Amino acid sequence: MTVATKDSIELPLGDDLRQSADAWLAFLRHERGYAEKTLQAYDRDLRQFFTFLKGHLGHSPCLADLARLEAKTFRAFMAARRRNGLVSRSLARTMSALRQYFRWLEAREVIKNRAVLQLALPKIPHSVPKPLNVENAAKVVERGMETEFDWVAARDVAVLLLLYGSGLRISEALGIKAKNAPTGDRDMLRIVGKGNKERLVPVLPIVGNAVARYVALCPYTLGPDDALFRGAKGGPLSPRLIQLAMERLRFALGLPTTATPHALRHSFATHLLSAGGDLRQIQELLGHASLSTTQAYTEVDRERLLAVYDAAHPRS
Repeated sequence: MTVATKDSIELPLGDDLRQSADAWLAFLRHERGYAEKTLQAYDRDLRQFFTFLKGHLGHSPCLADLARLEAKTFRAFMAARRRNGLVSRSLARTMSALRQYFRWLEAREVIKNRAVLQLALPKIPHSVPKPLNVENAAKVVERGMETEFDWVAARDVAVLLLLYGSGLRISEALGIKAKNAPTGDRDMLRIVGKGNKERLVPVLPIVGNAVARYVALCPYTLGPDDALFRGAKGGPLSPRLIQLAMERLRFALGLPTTATPHALRHSFATHLLSAGGDLRQIQELLGHASLSTTQAYTEVDRERLLAVYDAAHPRS
């Protein structure tokens, strides 16, 4: 971990504190299999906390300082972050990172300080996934089938159909190697998702055909271990380009603003549940570690059923 301020100037820390931070992040990467984006967020959280401590203590912090921290110091840090505009979800993640870090220090018998555990995590506003309805999802699929000769358009459609047809995250779709391209008779795809959690997902014929069409049109040589989906210059495809493709599709088809690439994954889960899919099986298909995460889709389906009831029941 390179501890630096937002101006990329190295933040002075005690050597013991710097080494412990590096070791903790390495532990999360290699033993817990945390995603790179999560590690980057936790890295930022630690940097911000250490920066606050330097100003609060009046000197560069070390492990001995961490051992003496009181709950009021963590409250002051949270208040400072809140004043800087941090929303509850980000603040909860920051405090979760600090809790994990201090628990790790205690487990390694480096220091023991449970003051941070005395603080309640900020309440996160309840929200439910916002999937496309079946009709709008069908529009995305039908528009995709119109692509014939434009390899970039064929590529974008193949990625979007993987999100809706197989319930993948963008990072998972863009992480597929050319040798694992779901074309031909391959109707299953092995995906390594968050936390290095491995799962098998189905590949519908319409999705396999879209990927095969992209592969046939792609002007670049796709080596077995290369990324399947390429950018215009031949490098790995950026997630931002898929987001832009969905924005164009949203405008062309008159879709709601909630129609994002990730909404296609939500649609995959919600439509399966509406058709009678088993919640446990949907959890496996999505790669959720906890069933409670998947249960959010039951609330989406409940709202849909109530809307139909209110619209159709003579006593509504």
